[in-house]
Amino acid sequence: MTTIIVAKKGGRAVICADTLTSYGGARESSTYIENSDKLLQVGGSYLGSTGPAAMHLALASYFRSPMISHEFLSPLDIFESMRDMHRVLRDDYTLNPREDASDAFESSQTEILICSASGIFGVYPLRSVQEYKRFYAFGSGAEYAMGAMHAVFEYLDRPEDIAIAGLEAAATFDEGSGLPYTLHSLNLKSDASATPATSARHIRDL
Repeated sequence: MTTIIVAKKGGRAVICADTLTSYGGARESSTYIENSDKLLQVGGSYLGSTGPAAMHLALASYFRSPMISHEFLSPLDIFESMRDMHRVLRDDYTLNPREDASDAFESSQTEILICSASGIFGVYPLRSVQEYKRFYAFGSGAEYAMGAMHAVFEYLDRPEDIAIAGLEAAATFDEGSGLPYTLHSLNLKSDASATPATSARHIRDL
């Protein structure tokens, strides 16, 4: 389980994730797990995914190929990228696309948040895409994170602080999320050229 957060304000966009790995009742913190970072850099953008633990590695493997074309500039661009990705995950990575017999499309078995120079986006298991105006969260601690970010959004100027408030709320109340966190921020630019601004790992535990 996990909590992934995106937020934007004042010309900047942020993606933030917890670092806890959990299997049933077992909890493995970043104190013991070296590869606990749940965020993936793809070009000048960052992605965070929920779902099975192997999904992060599958996405990292998929996007490392120089033959892969990926655009994160608009919901339609992202949809096209995810459509190609789903086909490869199903055919080459043995993804099981069956989730609900009543679904109109195969499932990619993950939710993905994207932070790019064009904004913040969410991809759902059937590959529908939403672009968010303020913030959003996926994962087991999403409800706590959304409530905290809603409460502080008007009072905080930096999207980093908004995202951290959401992540810390999730880490406090959701048993599947835990500190420290990983955070990346980008300057939003109309020409979609991303400038990585900040990477940070929280060192205070609760």
